[in-house]
Amino acid sequence: MRRATTAVTAAALVVLLTGCSSPQHGPPWPRPTDLAARAEAAGLHDVWGQRLAEHIHTHLTITDGGEPVVVPGNIGHSDAQRFAAEIHTHDTSGIIHVESPERREFTLGQFFDEWGVSLGPGHVGGLHGDLTVWVDGSRFYGNPRSIALRDLEQVDLVVTTFGEAPHRPAAFDWPPQYH
Repeated sequence: MRRATTAVTAAALVVLLTGCSSPQHGPPWPRPTDLAARAEAAGLHDVWGQRLAEHIHTHLTITDGGEPVVVPGNIGHSDAQRFAAEIHTHDTSGIIHVESPERREFTLGQFFDEWGVSLGPGHVGGLHGDLTVWVDGSRFYGNPRSIALRDLEQVDLVVTTFGEAPHRPAAFDWPPQYH
């Protein structure tokens, strides 16, 4: 009995550390429809109409074997429902918006939890292989879930087959309204 409990505990720890709550398929990954539940799962709140102390933008690029993966618009956001989570997208540009009534650190892991797509050191959703991560052009070697979302930074998640050389995407050309 003790051995079975230890195995279950070890499996739960692996799930927690990798950020993978369930097996997933490959892209495209749609935006969640239950915005409040997904925001709560990510530890986020609805800030619609609140006065904001923080407003930052981070660009996310995901590539699978050289093919871009679309980050959907309106993850954590809906004009019709008058809902805006602290982390959200408006369109498919890959720009992640962080808007909060308090200044604090928000992470890429929270965004993926809200999106409902698993993210860990060796995978993005159902994409498995070599995951190479760059933050603002510099190689990042830790768990990508821990990446802090910073203003006008670019996060690149590149999944390649094992042994294939990863290629960092071109720098994002920020539209003038974000400068």
